[in-house]
Amino acid sequence: MTTLTTVPGCHAPDQRTAPATHVTAQGAAWLASASARPGTTLALWEARPGAPAVLPCGTAFDVVNVPLVLGRRVMDLLWAEGPGCGPVAVHRGRMLLFVARGTAQRLPVLLAWEEWGGSGVAPAPLCHGRGDAVTVPPLAATPGPSRWLVAPDTRTPWLPGPEALLWAFVRAARAADAPHHGPGDIDFSFRRSGC
Repeated sequence: MTTLTTVPGCHAPDQRTAPATHVTAQGAAWLASASARPGTTLALWEARPGAPAVLPCGTAFDVVNVPLVLGRRVMDLLWAEGPGCGPVAVHRGRMLLFVARGTAQRLPVLLAWEEWGGSGVAPAPLCHGRGDAVTVPPLAATPGPSRWLVAPDTRTPWLPGPEALLWAFVRAARAADAPHHGPGDIDFSFRRSGC
């Protein structure tokens, strides 16, 4: 999995300004496998690698769509204390977490069990599964409002399931509710070895 890396000793950039990562040919093939005509989708991307595309969910992946701050917390937890994450994109001010099929149906049930309130600190995620479609960023690493933070780089990327996301959502909400002195006291930097 291609990941966002930083120079040792430096703070990671903010997600809103983080550099984009590049989707490899194998990653593009995986994304295209979600469409009804993968060959056509790949041909369109070859002709226009800088253009976003709309792909259906529920066949190769589901998508959990969250606000940037919550997504950052969840992604940090998945990397620092959990199993890691799958591909992650930013589109129109929201974070798109690519997850295992079936997560879109199961995660809301698990969050309801935990009495997830959809508060301002931790709003309910939008879950896209079978019958839904999402806009994915361009394959090329281009800066802008639609880009890959963790780009797919393999034909079979590991994707977190509903249990891993539930754990991360609950931990992120608890961390957001913890008392602190001010907004600058919360560390949202990426956790990577050497930084």
